[in-house]
Amino acid sequence: MKPAPETIRVMLIDDHQTMLWGLSKLIDGEKPRMEVVGTARSCEEALAKVDQLIPDVILLDLDLDGKNALDILPALVLNQKSRVLILTAERKQATLDMAVLRGARGVLRKDVAAEQVLKAIEKTHRGELWLDRETLGRVFGELMSPVAAPKPSPETEKYAALTAKEQKIIQSIVEGSGASNKALAQRLFISEHTLCNHLTSIYHKLDVSNRLELYVYAIKHQLGNPQS
Repeated sequence: MKPAPETIRVMLIDDHQTMLWGLSKLIDGEKPRMEVVGTARSCEEALAKVDQLIPDVILLDLDLDGKNALDILPALVLNQKSRVLILTAERKQATLDMAVLRGARGVLRKDVAAEQVLKAIEKTHRGELWLDRETLGRVFGELMSPVAAPKPSPETEKYAALTAKEQKIIQSIVEGSGASNKALAQRLFISEHTLCNHLTSIYHKLDVSNRLELYVYAIKHQLGNPQS
């Protein structure tokens, strides 16, 4: 005799109670082939329950009470067992593609036939993708395209324009915030006049007016640390 197939354990994540009720009826009607082991109506509840339940398949709505479920999608598949199937009314193709790039195995529209939902759950559980050819092409194209280097922020560019000596002066100002110019100059082994010239250059490059503004700027942007 062939062993009975393993029951597919399904978790439902949707903020509409009626939708959860309907999906539960549909899936539990397929017992012992599949069953609903838990539901969640918010991102927080979903994250709290998924680690306890470790479902085989997660049916996930992308809009959870105004919050974008794309943000929690990677965390839902961290256990390496659960497979996410998007069930959504979202029509923006870029959003749906992003869901796949973040770990979803398939996408279903909420107006799809009940038989398609059950079939998609089964195929997703078997490790197959539930995606149309166009979506597959876009997603693979995105994965294969070279990643552009992130542009440095304006503040990073400003700091990079400082000389090594000017960066050393900022570090000294951060370390000795209340020190006088004379004390700072002595610590840096330069004259007070030279320090003032350096400070004028620093003020211009960082768009600040005085030492107090420079100190606040340095703290805010974490400048002046030996590691920065």
